Amino acid sequence: MDRTGRKAWRVAAAVVVLLGAGAAVAPGPKALQGLETGEWELRGRGEGAEVRRLCITDLRQLLQVQHGKAQCRSFIVSDAPHDLSVSYDCAAAGTGRTDLRVETARLVQIRSQGVADGAPFAFAAEGRRIGACGAASSAP
Repeated sequence: MDRTGRKAWRVAAAVVVLLGAGAAVAPGPKALQGLETGEWELRGRGEGAEVRRLCITDLRQLLQVQHGKAQCRSFIVSDAPHDLSVSYDCAAAGTGRTDLRVETARLVQIRSQGVADGAPFAFAAEGRRIGACGAASSAP
């Protein structure tokens, strides 16, 4: 094998190694894969519902809105390209279950219930990506 052939072989082997390393990482829930990070507006359903703006840097934040960025263990109940149900446990901060339906890459429907800081919660909201994160975003 000449020099060029050996070099091409080494490059191909490096690509295989890199691809193999990437394959070990789980891609995450199917429903979240098409969504976009950025500033999201969550508009609650029902009378007197609030509107919140969140800077979503990790799409899993949409699954535990009531618990903010608390470190939680999540368990996927069901996962389809447009529907996701997750149960999660945030230790002393509480627990929850969220059902998320993806309508487009920038529009979701969220239903969540559980216990946060010792009090029960339940809400339904429409989440809409409104742009890149800016200074006006608030943390959950």
